[in-house]
Amino acid sequence: QVQLVESGGGLVQAGGSLRLSCAASGRTFSNYAMGWFRQAPGKAREFVATITWSDTVTYYADSVRGRFTISRDNSANTVYLQMNSLKPEDTALYYCTQPKNAYTVISPRPGPSPDNHWGQGTQVTVSS
Repeated sequence: QVQLVESGGGLVQAGGSLRLSCAASGRTFSNYAMGWFRQAPGKAREFVATITWSDTVTYYADSVRGRFTISRDNSANTVYLQMNSLKPEDTALYYCTQPKNAYTVISPRPGPSPDNHWGQGTQVTVSS
């Protein structure tokens, strides 16, 4: 059974940093792309970033490119999202996601896609 457990969220002032983690279990982590989405109250779940199974390709939403960095540690079955220069508009519930199929990229279309597994989310709040 696939489990995705996010951590690292919290309250931070604008301009600050946070590092989110997502621990995955249930199957061979290195065979799967990983991604982060976020959802603010009353809004759709939007794509943030993704990284391929081979750790060779990353892709970001325009709104976070240059400020956020996605990375993975296959030995620890964990994906990270380093968030710098945070803005109040980054406030949201951040979700970790993994495709149900191996060697499949994550679509940047708004979620939650039924093609992916999802964690429960971790709250990030950025004060102005």
